[in-house]
Amino acid sequence: MKLIVGLGNPGEQYALTPHNLGFLAVDWLASKSGVEVRNRQCHALTARAAIASVPVLLAKPQTFMNLSGNAVRELVAKHEVRPEQDLIVIYDELDLPFGAIRIRERGSSAGHNGMKSVIGALGTQDFLRIRIGIAPEKKILRPFRKPQLKQLDELLVLSADAVETILREGPAAAMNRFNRKAEAEE
Repeated sequence: MKLIVGLGNPGEQYALTPHNLGFLAVDWLASKSGVEVRNRQCHALTARAAIASVPVLLAKPQTFMNLSGNAVRELVAKHEVRPEQDLIVIYDELDLPFGAIRIRERGSSAGHNGMKSVIGALGTQDFLRIRIGIAPEKKILRPFRKPQLKQLDELLVLSADAVETILREGPAAAMNRFNRKAEAEE
């Protein structure tokens, strides 16, 4: 089973903010799979689904962004997930333009506190991540503006396609397909 974690903050006031793109992406995947992310376990809301015929556990940590690692560590232990092979973390990235995504198999937190928490809790940087661009947003906890909402839907479709490609064809194929587009936009 693959564990797909979206990083964000719980609460309605954060629901449609750039910092919650990880939650939005997981909700999009859940909706597409016909499930709701609402089961409580390990300080997270979760749902089981099949994406590209692969069993997955979708998760949204409820510990707030800066403590996301606690929930991820508990989920990894409970479900015996090997982070380097079975974990995908989706989150917002200020260093990418809005509308771009970047897939990486490992790396530092690059200053993202949610990722810093996950890396610290797991004791490794070796896990797949999908970074969703939010630049030039400076106010990451304010709701998206109306003109951004149409592009937001397109971005969530793109991130779901990236997850499906990873599960169906592997990380290298997904990086080749999706990172190329992100680099062209930078």
